[in-house]
Amino acid sequence: MSSGSALPHQLTADVAKINIDTSSASGQSRGTQSDISKMKLEADGSFKRKASTFRDSISLDGEFTPDKGRYHLYVSYACPWATRTLIVRKLKGLEDFIGVSVVSPHMGSDGWPFASVDPFPAADVDPLHDSKHVKDLYFKVQPDYSGRFTVPVLWDKKQSTIVNNESSEIIRMFNTAFNHLLPKDKAEIDIYPEAHRAEIDEINDWVYDTVNNGVYKSGFATTQSAYEAAVVPLFNSLDRLEKILTGKDYLVGDQLTEADIRLFVTIVRFDPVYVGHFKCNIRTIRDGYPAIHLWMRKLYWNKPEFKDTCNFEHIKTHYYWSHTTINPHRIVPKGPVPDILPL
Repeated sequence: MSSGSALPHQLTADVAKINIDTSSASGQSRGTQSDISKMKLEADGSFKRKASTFRDSISLDGEFTPDKGRYHLYVSYACPWATRTLIVRKLKGLEDFIGVSVVSPHMGSDGWPFASVDPFPAADVDPLHDSKHVKDLYFKVQPDYSGRFTVPVLWDKKQSTIVNNESSEIIRMFNTAFNHLLPKDKAEIDIYPEAHRAEIDEINDWVYDTVNNGVYKSGFATTQSAYEAAVVPLFNSLDRLEKILTGKDYLVGDQLTEADIRLFVTIVRFDPVYVGHFKCNIRTIRDGYPAIHLWMRKLYWNKPEFKDTCNFEHIKTHYYWSHTTINPHRIVPKGPVPDILPL
């Protein structure tokens, strides 16, 4: 999948507050780096997500300055971590500042492919290097790289290197780093407002562990005990979120924050993928959690930043095609119909 949590442009003050939720593993053979079917689990059959590798930031006084057209974002529509960055890029009006390339959802033995080798609908070629796979970008920067080849990748065209592959750090950079170059209405959008940071950080912490990553811990578990140790806390947290969102449009205060964005990308995939594929089937969102379901649909149908960055064909194809240890015949289910219900 992708990477998962931590730094902003306002680095020094915020670093200590950010929880790291990522998906790059290290110290692996070349085969396990790119082939998710060869992913190593813990001795007890549980899935532990490793930290991202590239952790630089965009800042006015740093090595990577916020210049229009300097950066390129490599993403997958299928990946919830990468989708975070697409939502914030659009929300902040950064489309003309940061280009985007979308990989094919067919993550096979070589990892994420570009359209040049797998021309899936809505997938792109790599316009900068004509790479065949995302792993080519990693090896271009670091020939001895030993981690996993994840998205998102924030690429610096000036130095031809990876700035960052940690989604929650990237979204905080996007939130503030380019504000001085943006129109007033976009610059004033703040998904990590200072007055609510403590509450946002607190929610992010347990939502990441039990929900964002909880679905993966449930799905990739290879023992009954590891599965139950993940799926029960997952639904306990959904119960908790249901109470928080009852009568509310947003998780924190009365405004959209990164807490909503980070939760949305998991919830919108829940019924189409996680219920069946990852065995997260104690309840569905549409039938078991009316407040969460309404919150998700309001974001999707009322805010184009959410709807326009959500591609259910990529989402369902990726999970059911790529995870052959879970779904060896790569059969993609037809349902649920529709993927998301109307308001």
